[in-house]
Amino acid sequence: MLRRDRLFLAATLTAVFSADLYFILLPKLRSLGRPHSCSCGPGNLSLPRQGGLATPLLSNWTSVPLPDSATPEPADGGSKLEKLFAHTLYNIQTPSLGPEERLLQAEQLIEYYRRKVSRWERHMKLYSEAAAVANISVTEHEVTYDPDASWMKFHLGINRYALYSRDDPAVLQLLKDMQNMAVVSADYTQDEKALKGACDCTQVVKPSGHHLKLALKMKNFAKAMFKPMRQQRDEETPEDSFYFVDFQRHNAEIAAFHLDRILDFQRVPPVAGRLVNVTGEVLQVTHNEDLRAVFFTSPANNTCFFAKCLYVCKTEYAVCGRPDLLEGSLSAYLPGLSIAPRISIPNPWTRSYTFTGREEWEVNPFYCDTVKQLYPYNSGNRLLNIIDMSIFDFLTGNMDRHHYEIFTKFGDEGFLLHLDNARGFGKHSQDETSILAPLSQCCMIKRSTLLRLQLLARSEFRLSDVMRESLEGDPLRPVLTEPHLLALDRRLQKVLRVVQRCVRRLGEEEVITKDFIKATGKPQTATVGKRVR
Repeated sequence: MLRRDRLFLAATLTAVFSADLYFILLPKLRSLGRPHSCSCGPGNLSLPRQGGLATPLLSNWTSVPLPDSATPEPADGGSKLEKLFAHTLYNIQTPSLGPEERLLQAEQLIEYYRRKVSRWERHMKLYSEAAAVANISVTEHEVTYDPDASWMKFHLGINRYALYSRDDPAVLQLLKDMQNMAVVSADYTQDEKALKGACDCTQVVKPSGHHLKLALKMKNFAKAMFKPMRQQRDEETPEDSFYFVDFQRHNAEIAAFHLDRILDFQRVPPVAGRLVNVTGEVLQVTHNEDLRAVFFTSPANNTCFFAKCLYVCKTEYAVCGRPDLLEGSLSAYLPGLSIAPRISIPNPWTRSYTFTGREEWEVNPFYCDTVKQLYPYNSGNRLLNIIDMSIFDFLTGNMDRHHYEIFTKFGDEGFLLHLDNARGFGKHSQDETSILAPLSQCCMIKRSTLLRLQLLARSEFRLSDVMRESLEGDPLRPVLTEPHLLALDRRLQKVLRVVQRCVRRLGEEEVITKDFIKATGKPQTATVGKRVR
């Protein structure tokens, strides 16, 4: 009996050792003989192999070395950004677009445009007559009706999959127009006007002036939101500041647009930097007496203004030109709600906007299981789009994503708009990993998103390099300081490591979700389409 027990024990130990040898030791020995690079399986993706990129075997991922403090240059002196946009992953064909796939039709937008022109002409006539009676001088600028205006082409290009195609010349022209075109009108934005009369300065939590922004109208009726500079580029958000009392940074809006474009999302409206003359391009062209009333001259003889009881009650929170010039960001307006309705939806991973208390997702690691059961996250692309948005916000450091918006025409399968990004790029020395909760808790990601992130982690397409190059085209360059650019590389590595952990735990088939991908013969629009899994 004793001999039989010994034989059984010996057989058991032999089996355990064999299993360890086969499943653990041998794979490690094999990996020692292979170079540390992405192993590719061509059967997993319908894209041709280009530059060695295809679907990786995630269990063999290795971390891409981060750049040093020196500014790297392409080895052959070429443009990394151009090479990135020429890559197969950035030349993906969308399905053909029918009328139902486009947000607006040309006839619809032209009629809307004509109504705006007529309303403007009536308004200016009445205002001029009233100003003449009151003996007030009015600065009148010539406005032009231009059916080929870049902002109209931008609006007509919005479709089910994105706000614009990356190679759309209308977007580049719109950026130039916002940088240079004459401003004919200035006013408070509609959301700030909605607060008038409801502002109690004894109860407002947000420091005064952090939300000061204006709506500027150009000579061809293009409309852009102006956010003035409130913080120097080399300043970081203080450690003890809550995210909901942080400054809104104009350079963060500009950088977010460029990052969104580099990630091939196209979900941020075009943004350009501009030096605005607050006297000639705001005070002298505004017809809003409330806005006129908040201008003053500072002791340093600078022209300043503040918002009148719109999150703000004191002149010490004003913004000032030097003496009249003030830099800021101009974000192109989307089509009006009367012709392109949008709805605002609470983010399932919204944060608590009080000094105490935590949301359920912050204390429940299985929170995503609940979200997956809820409409509209229980089917379609919505949850995957939330995860895309969380990756985008983590790279910028934006913790203030309490809502998101979608166009109602496209229903549940429409893309999410990445609006209001001014609270990003506040801290380059800290990575707020809680922003990645949708990714880490749900362990899902689009294959196309993952492949582009991996591409941007490679030295020949390093994210910090292409961002630096892209931002050089803005007139307010440098838009970001070098520490902020290098922080993008560090955060990108952390995103990839989260996906890697998910794959090791659940397997590639559970984590990486197929989406529409069709390579084109030559560079065309780069857009991600419907989920087909």
